[in-house]
Amino acid sequence: MLYIDGSYGEGGGQILRTSLSLAAITGHPISIYNIRAGRKKSGLAAQHLTAVRAAAAICDAKVQGDKLGSMMLEFAPGSSIQAGNYTFDVTEAQEGGSAGATALVLQTVLLPLALASGNSQVILRGGTHVPFSPPMTYIEQVYLPILKRMGVQAEVKLGAWGWYPQGGGEVELLVSGGSKLNGINLVERGQLQQVCGLAVVTELPSHIPQRMASRSENLLREAGLKCAIQALRNKGIAPGAGLFLSAEYEHSLAGFSALGRLGLPAEKVAQMACEDLLKFHQTHAAVDEHLADQILLPLALASEESKYTLTQVTTHLTTNAWVIEQFGLAKVTVNEAEKIVNVKPEFLN
Repeated sequence: MLYIDGSYGEGGGQILRTSLSLAAITGHPISIYNIRAGRKKSGLAAQHLTAVRAAAAICDAKVQGDKLGSMMLEFAPGSSIQAGNYTFDVTEAQEGGSAGATALVLQTVLLPLALASGNSQVILRGGTHVPFSPPMTYIEQVYLPILKRMGVQAEVKLGAWGWYPQGGGEVELLVSGGSKLNGINLVERGQLQQVCGLAVVTELPSHIPQRMASRSENLLREAGLKCAIQALRNKGIAPGAGLFLSAEYEHSLAGFSALGRLGLPAEKVAQMACEDLLKFHQTHAAVDEHLADQILLPLALASEESKYTLTQVTTHLTTNAWVIEQFGLAKVTVNEAEKIVNVKPEFLN
C-alpha cells in the first residue's frame, strides 16, 4: 500500500486524480489521507467522488471511503485496465445534482484507457465549462492536441454545454487504446500563427456572443495579433456564457478563457480572456501554466526524456511532480530561475 498525503503542497484534488490514474496504470494499491485538506471545503466533492468511481470501474478496484466529504480513501485495483463503454455522471454523486467538472473525471481515466488494449467510449455528464477547472473547449483545442503529439489518440465531442451551477452538460470521449507514449521538447514555441476563439452563450440573446467576439478581436488586433473569433448561440438547459481562446504557435498551443456571470458585461469577459493571452504572449514560454502541470503525468510515462518552458512555477506543478515521484515513475526537475521543467522517466536513470 502506497500512502499519500492529500494535504501536501497545494492540497487539492489533483493529488487524488493523479494518484488514481497511476494506481490504475501500475496496479499499485493506494491510501490517500487528508484529501483536499488545502481547500475551504475539504474531502471528496461530487467530481472527485465521480473520478474515484470512474477509476475503480476501469480496473475493477476495491474502494473504501468513497463518499461525499470523505478525507480518506483506499483504492486497490483488482485487474488490469479494461477498455470498453462507460458512462460517468457527476450529477448522480450528490442529491440535487451537481455541476462538478467533467474535465477532471476525463483527465483521471484518459491515460489509463489510452494505455489499455482496445478502444473505449466514455460518456461524461455534469459541468463542461465551470470555474476552477479546465473548460472542455480547452481539453479539445489544447490538451488533447498536445497529448496527440505524445502518442495519445483521443477526441471529445461536446453534446451539451453545462455551466455552473446547473451543470447538465454531456461529453463523449473516444479513446484508441494501445498508445505508446513519447516525450516532447517544448522549449521554443516559435512564431505565433494565429489566435482562434469561440464566444458562446446558451439561452441568452445573440448580441452577447457577438459583443464578446467583437471586443476580443479589437483587443487582439490592437496588440498586432492575427485572430478569428466565432460567435455562437447554442441551446442549453440554463443560461451561460464564455469566451475561449487558443494561441497557435509554430511548436506549441496555449489556451485562455473567461466565463460570464450575472452582472458581468460581455466586453469585460472578453477583456479578461484577452489579457491572460496577451500576458502569456509577452513571455517566451512554450506552455501555459495550466498545461504545465497537466502534461506531467503523460510525460512521466513516456519512452524518453522531455523538457518544456513555462510562464511560472505553480504549486499545482510542484505538487503533481511530488505525487508522480511517490510512484517512482519519473524524476521531475524544476528550474525556477529559468522556468524549465525536465521530466526523466525512471527507467532512463
